[in-house]
Amino acid sequence: ADLIIVAKMEAHGNRVSYFYDNEIGSFYYGNDHPMKPFRIKMAHQLIVNYGMYRKMNVYQPHKATYAEMQKFHSPEYIEYLHKVVPSTDENHFNLGYNDCPVFDGLYDFSQISAGSSIDAACLLNAKASEICINWSGGLHHAKK
Repeated sequence: ADLIIVAKMEAHGNRVSYFYDNEIGSFYYGNDHPMKPFRIKMAHQLIVNYGMYRKMNVYQPHKATYAEMQKFHSPEYIEYLHKVVPSTDENHFNLGYNDCPVFDGLYDFSQISAGSSIDAACLLNAKASEICINWSGGLHHAKK
């Protein structure tokens, strides 16, 4: 997938790439969970308001496809992410417990998070960036 660049950095030096999707701040893990995706939106607002985005290449990440996510997870896991809803009583793949809650939009959130990480890895591997920032990348437990 071609990367959509939102802002091109002004300065030279370290090539920093920053990935942000406007949807990410609308997901909610629940009251009892310490991770709040809204904080990613707040961090983005600070980056914009302080002009820090001018020192980075800012990208709109793609949403990882089913096939891309299968490179890192089993088809059963991806299918479960796609169909699970918060009211599901059964807990599979360690989802539905305090540390890994099921929330509305879990699959969409996973697509954004994974897509950002994949895009960042591609830039790093191509040596097109020295540093990549994806705040949403650490909000899940990856396992294959």
